Amino acid sequence: MLDIEDLSLDDGIKNEVKLLMENGVETFESCQGGKDHCYPAPTIRFHGSRAEGFRALAVALQNELKVAELKRIWVINDGEPTGAWWEITFTPTKQV
Repeated sequence: MLDIEDLSLDDGIKNEVKLLMENGVETFESCQGGKDHCYPAPTIRFHGSRAEGFRALAVALQNELKVAELKRIWVINDGEPTGAWWEITFTPTKQV
C-alpha cells in the first residue's frame, strides 16, 4: 500500500488527501491552491465510478472538512474528452 509520507504533497492539502486515501479513495492529483499554484482553492482529483464522488463527499463531510464543490469532469485533450474523473474542492482555511 502507498504510504502518504512517500508522496510529495502540498502541506495545505496533505491532511485531506490522507483522509480520503485512508478511506479507499484513489486520488491522483492534488493542490493546496492559492497564488502560484495550479488551482485557486484546495483541490483533489480522484478516480471512480458514478457513486465514488458521493462516497468521498460523505467521508469529507463526516470528518468536518469544508467542501466547496464536487464535480464529475472530462478534460478536452487534443479535441477529445478525457476522463471522467472526480474533483473535490475545499474552502481555504488559511491564506496559502
